[in-house]
Amino acid sequence: MSEALTLAAEARERAGKGASRALRREGRVPAVVYGGKEQPLGIHVEERSLRRMLDTGHFTNSIVMVEVGGKSVRTLPKDVHFDPVTDRPLHVDFLRLAKDAKVEVAVPVIFVNEDDSPGLKRGGVLNVVRHELELVCDADKIPNDIAIDVTGLDLGDSIHISQVTLPDGSVSAITDRDFTIATIVAPSGLKSEESDTQTQPEGEAEVEGEGE
Repeated sequence: MSEALTLAAEARERAGKGASRALRREGRVPAVVYGGKEQPLGIHVEERSLRRMLDTGHFTNSIVMVEVGGKSVRTLPKDVHFDPVTDRPLHVDFLRLAKDAKVEVAVPVIFVNEDDSPGLKRGGVLNVVRHELELVCDADKIPNDIAIDVTGLDLGDSIHISQVTLPDGSVSAITDRDFTIATIVAPSGLKSEESDTQTQPEGEAEVEGEGE
């Protein structure tokens, strides 16, 4: 489960592009806390602290306790806007979470026991179709990642969402189809050999050997 993060913030006294630019010059990042049937709350946070959280790799699927005005607000980061040139964070949206809330998050997929896959041991390639799974989770049970075991999988085998055991409190956000997460495909050399074998005329090998 993703650990809860704590982020100190201050209320924004002024809104608008000019005020936001002034905050960024001071090393602050404008942000907003919204949702939970309450009015949006404009805040700003220290850029260095925000960058440290972004560097954890699981910022967007972690609970963030935003501390502002002597209160702690339980939130989930929903969007981070970056400068397209410098990649500097420009604005953050935080969703206010009510008690017992369920949230939709994108959780990374990792694959384990690749040495126990006959297909991969034969030179096959793990073709990952989805690097993340869209899940609906209990807010206090957001997984860091979803581990998928590839033990026993051979060339041509696929992994679908129906084959994955999700953690307690999590379900797939996509329910209208049994989508593919990954497949094990043959390397190009092996594909060529199989194609040549299938298209070779019957008896061709014997004909080629008669003149030797």
